[in-house]
Amino acid sequence: MTTARAQQIETAIQIGIIGLLVLWCYEIAAPFIGPIIWAGIIAIGVYPLYQWLKDKTGLSAGWSSTIVTLAMLVVLITPSAILSNALLKNVHTLTTQIENDELQIPPPAKGVSEWPLIGEKVQAIWSSASQDPKAVLGQYDEQLKRYARWFLAKAAGAGMGLLVFIFSIILAGVFLVSAAGAKRAIESVFTRLAGSRGAEMTELSQATVKSVVTGILGIAVIQSLLAGLGFMVMGVPAAGLLAFICLILAIVQIDILIILIPLSIYAFSVAGTGAAVAFLAWNIAVGLLNNVLKPILLAKGVNAPMAVIFIGAIGGMLHYGIIGLFVGAVIMVLGYTLFITWLKNDAETAEGTAGK
Repeated sequence: MTTARAQQIETAIQIGIIGLLVLWCYEIAAPFIGPIIWAGIIAIGVYPLYQWLKDKTGLSAGWSSTIVTLAMLVVLITPSAILSNALLKNVHTLTTQIENDELQIPPPAKGVSEWPLIGEKVQAIWSSASQDPKAVLGQYDEQLKRYARWFLAKAAGAGMGLLVFIFSIILAGVFLVSAAGAKRAIESVFTRLAGSRGAEMTELSQATVKSVVTGILGIAVIQSLLAGLGFMVMGVPAAGLLAFICLILAIVQIDILIILIPLSIYAFSVAGTGAAVAFLAWNIAVGLLNNVLKPILLAKGVNAPMAVIFIGAIGGMLHYGIIGLFVGAVIMVLGYTLFITWLKNDAETAEGTAGK
């Protein structure tokens, strides 16, 4: 065997061992990759608040991080736990009824037929569905059962998703303390990948993640939590499920007023005038919150098309559950932004070279 041949075999063995080691490390770390990425995203999103608190109070990095972490746990976890529990109950009840062909639809309220333009038609369809749900939905029976089982499996992960959320928030607090070191590490990675553009790509990534977290995910979470609490106070059926639908719509940049307005109209048929008016005012305020907060929190804007956000959010949820809904949107927007920036820079470089 020649020396060159022996070196090739040795190199192949080394590459194989390194590949095996990387694969082994990945399999061990796989359960933690999602929460760690989500923690990093949260840390980037709340870093301005952490820095502001640290500068204003003069507290150490550790104390500032602890206060921000505790504030996030109190503000986000309590309402999330309430709505997650309601979501699981709603989905479990609905799935059981569909699986056992026992789906029950309440009859329409007296005032439904008086709704302008659509009242009589809604009254007729609703009455038919209430009297014989299987006759109205029977042709979609198998599809409904299949989707119900899938949705129940996803909703059952809401409890675990909440624990992952808590873990990620605590880990984000740890990341805040070591933010400078983490930024240097990320910049080193980008420098290895993009050469002299490493620092630029690092800043762009940070700005993009911050904009998505505060301007899209933050607003979506606030809107869905407030909407869900309003549903629960009014006793709207399937409040948890409706709040979750509002969350998905808000993340993919579809106005949740398409859910809130029909529910407000429904409230006038089943509740007193005062309560219905208050519910309508609450829903309008929640729906328009997007227009108030977005100019403040999304100052630099997110240039990614809605399709990119939609694919990221829905694809992330399909693969990784509730947490994937958030992580997927951020990763897709980040990837899209970096790719477009890379294309533009290459095009500018080519034009500059041609000009010479």
